[in-house]
Parts: sequence; structure tokens; C-alpha cells
Amino acid sequence: MSMIANILVGLVALLHFYFLVLEMFFWTKPLGMKVFRQSPEKAQNSAVLAANQGLYNGFLAAGLVWSLVHPHPEFAIQLKIFFLACVIVAGIYGAYSVSKKIAIVQALPAALAMILTLMAL
Repeated sequence: MSMIANILVGLVALLHFYFLVLEMFFWTKPLGMKVFRQSPEKAQNSAVLAANQGLYNGFLAAGLVWSLVHPHPEFAIQLKIFFLACVIVAGIYGAYSVSKKIAIVQALPAALAMILTLMAL
């Protein structure tokens, strides 16, 4: 159970690293505009905000990776729970404020990882 939980935590980290790349480097490019359904004008006007958002997604990814490599299992579990909870809250808020799709793309994988992490205790 623990290995499956760790794999899911790693996938959530990769997903947030992908968000970082999209929001920081591809926001005004065709891929970013397609993914986020934005016009060139809207993308250009919000690029600084998107880059900031991408940076925060990078912090979430870094925290999740930290939780996977930390040498003390008790602290690693605390890190996983904290960073997964942050992702879940961000996903729920994003679903409420932007698009319901965010609940599926962001909050659901983190919630599954959280459940499996807690079951592995």
C-alpha cells in the first residue's frame, strides 16, 4: 500500500511540475493558450499572474518530492499529508472559483494519494 501511495504522491508532484512549466513558460504560447482556453490578449495580460501561480505549483511539487526522499519516515508522512492537503484545498478552491474540471485534474489525484498514504500508516 505504501509503494502505491508513494507512486501517486510522485504523480501528483509531476503534475504540479507540469503546471509550473505551463504557467511559467508556455502561458502565452500556443500550448498554454490551448490548455487554459485563452486568447493571446488575455494570456499576455495575465502572464505575470500565471508565472506567480506556476511558481506556487513548483513549491507544491518540491514539497511532495521532499516528502518522498526524506530519510525519516515519520516526518516524511507529515510532509506528505501537509503538501497533499495544500493541493486538495487549492484544487477545491480552483474548482469553486475557476472550473469544476480542476477538482478532477488537481484535487482528485491528491485526495487519492492522501487516502492511500493514510491507509499505509
